[in-house]
Amino acid sequence: MQIGILGSGNIGANAARVFAAAGHHVRIANSRGPASLKSLVAEIGPNAEAANAQDAVDSSDVVLIAVPWTKREEALGEIEGWDDKIVIDAMNAYTEDFEIEDLGSKTSTEFTRALVPGARVVKAFNTIYYKRLATEGKPGGTSGRLAIPVASDDPAAKRVVMDLIDEIGFDAVDNGGLVEGGRKQQPGSPIYNEPLGSKEMKAQLARA
Repeated sequence: MQIGILGSGNIGANAARVFAAAGHHVRIANSRGPASLKSLVAEIGPNAEAANAQDAVDSSDVVLIAVPWTKREEALGEIEGWDDKIVIDAMNAYTEDFEIEDLGSKTSTEFTRALVPGARVVKAFNTIYYKRLATEGKPGGTSGRLAIPVASDDPAAKRVVMDLIDEIGFDAVDNGGLVEGGRKQQPGSPIYNEPLGSKEMKAQLARA
């Protein structure tokens, strides 16, 4: 697949690495421009290239958003052409002081969804510690695989993301709809940043 990645921090860079290692082509964009990504792209190899944000979206089947929460409007506000794109929201609502922002009754993904009109939004990759994402993927059928929850109102888009998660070495857990499921994935939830297998994660989600 063609995968665009907006953000080259801990989650964005490591997602690019594992997607490329699984055989997908990644286009990475950040706020500093393509030149700043030269070393990362060289490290990943021929399945990666640097791009500006609009090109990363235009050329991709799936777009992973992993920019800092406080920069989301700046990063996404001028991008066009979201219609029918599968967008993975990997952001968490942290302030610049790394405190959890009070969003009232809304989830972070509801704010994200408003910035990507027409997109098929999926909440995933926001609960896993980046070092685990980078190093702890295991082949399918291997015992002890860690799980990543996936929430969306679009079953087909959810299936695509769950298959990607399986390909990079993790068990994907269906976490229901975008708002209800996304709420269970927010910072402070029982599954957030916890190394859980699929059985444990499903049990925690059921209790949440």
